[in-house]
Amino acid sequence: MTHDHTDQAELEPSTTTVTVLGTGIMGTAIARRLRAAGFEVTVWNRTIEHARPLTGDGIGVEPHLARAVERADVVLTMLVDAEAVLEVADGWLPHAAEDTVWVQSGTIGVEGTARAQALAEDHALRFVDAPVLGTKGPAEHGQLTVLASGPDELLSALSPVFEAYGAKTVRAGTRAGAGTALKLACNTWLACLTAGTAQAMKIAAVLGLEPRLFLEAIGGSTSDSPYAQAKGREILAGDYDPQFATNGLLKDLRLAHSAVAGELNETLLTTLTGLFDETAELGRGDEDVAAVAYAFAPALYH
Repeated sequence: MTHDHTDQAELEPSTTTVTVLGTGIMGTAIARRLRAAGFEVTVWNRTIEHARPLTGDGIGVEPHLARAVERADVVLTMLVDAEAVLEVADGWLPHAAEDTVWVQSGTIGVEGTARAQALAEDHALRFVDAPVLGTKGPAEHGQLTVLASGPDELLSALSPVFEAYGAKTVRAGTRAGAGTALKLACNTWLACLTAGTAQAMKIAAVLGLEPRLFLEAIGGSTSDSPYAQAKGREILAGDYDPQFATNGLLKDLRLAHSAVAGELNETLLTTLTGLFDETAELGRGDEDVAAVAYAFAPALYH
C-alpha cells in the first residue's frame, strides 16, 4: 500500500483506515466516534481484553501490535505517558507503511513529544502532535477540543479525523510540540479551577455554611464557569467516578513543571502539584480530579 495523502479529501472516512493504540477511557471513546463517522477502525491495547467490547461497534480488535498498524493510513496513540508511547512505538513503527500519519494524542510532555517526532522521522512517518481537551462525557459525544500542531497541509488533511471526535480544532502551530505545550497550559488552568472550587466550598463549610451556597452565589456571574459548577456538584454528591483521573492530572502538572522550570514563578504550580499529589496519597488517584476536595478537608466530604 502506498500513502500519498496531500489533501483533505484523501483522508475522508470512506477511504481511510485508522488504528487507535490504547483503549482507556479516551481511546475507547475516540475509536467509537471514528467508527461512527465511517472510518475503518482497528484498535490494540496492551491488555487486549479491555478492547474486546469494541468488536460490538464494528471495530477490529487486533492483539498483535505489528498487524494492527500494517494497513493503517493513520495511527493514533492514546497511551498513559511518554514511557508507554515510546515503548509501544518501538513495537509498531517498523511495521507501519512509509508515510503513514502518526497522530500522537496522549499527554506526554514537550520532551516526550520531541522524542516521538524523532522516531517518526527515523521511520519516514509523518507526525502530528494532537492532544485533546475534554473528559469522558465530551469524548463519548464527539465534543473534545483537538489541540493540533504540525504542517498546515497535514492538519487540513486530518480535518475529517479530528471532526469525528472533536467539536473544534485549535491549530497551535506548525511545529510538533506546540499542541502539547497548549495542553499543559490548559490542564494547569483546570487544576486551578478544580482546586479553587474545592477550597471555596471548604471555606464555606468551615464557616458554618452549606457548600452549595458557593455554587449558587457565583452562578451566572462573570466569575462562574460550567466546569466549576460540574466539579462542585461532584463534590456535593461525593461522586468521584473518573471523568479525568487525579493521577492523570498530576502527571500533567509534573510535565508542566518540568517544561517551565526556571522560566517563571512556580509557586502556584508547585502548590497545585502538591495538592493533587496529596489527593493521590490519600488513595484517590484513580478517582476524578474533584477528589482534591479530600486534600483540603476529608471530614467535610463524602
